[in-house]
Amino acid sequence: MFAQVVQGRISDADGVRAALDRWVQELAPDAVGWLGSTVGTTDDGTFIAIARFESAEAADRNGRRPEQDRWWQETSRLFDGDVDFRDSEDVTVDLQGDPGQARFVQVMQGRVTDLDRAKEVMAQIPADVMAGFRPDVLGSVMIGHPDGAWTQVLYFTSEAEAREGERKEPPRELQVAMEDMGKLSVGGTTFLDLRQPWLQSPS
Repeated sequence: MFAQVVQGRISDADGVRAALDRWVQELAPDAVGWLGSTVGTTDDGTFIAIARFESAEAADRNGRRPEQDRWWQETSRLFDGDVDFRDSEDVTVDLQGDPGQARFVQVMQGRVTDLDRAKEVMAQIPADVMAGFRPDVLGSVMIGHPDGAWTQVLYFTSEAEAREGERKEPPRELQVAMEDMGKLSVGGTTFLDLRQPWLQSPS
């Protein structure tokens, strides 16, 4: 799997939403290998989109389409300043439910000293333990970037249930994993709350 993370600042959220809706209607039907996108804007105007494709080759073919280029040239004018693109084939999808039903999405970004070790730590948490502790989590997408950087997308049933879940005391297995992750982390973690996520997928 391949993922592209697109991030920038916008002041016209409605304009960007209209452009994305047009992409889904006009360009998505011919986007071979496109698996879906998660898009949203934080309260302070930070835009982020995570687009998933079957492979890097499929994403490259899509990006080379003339209509895709025209669409981006028009849409890029809606951004305030530069837009950051990060591509990755290091993508792990974990499903506990149907992320398409999420009403709240949180994107976390940070850096660790050893990304492979960090993934091992998280994989050691039993799926049934996590599902029982946080039934509000419908799924996640973990994306690895160079130099230990990472982006994680978490899909929740609602923001209210997500906040309630944050206040719960985690089980011992999760506490140990969090302690191990803390030892691997470099600097702080950035949280991007998408209160009105746009979840797009092929028809």
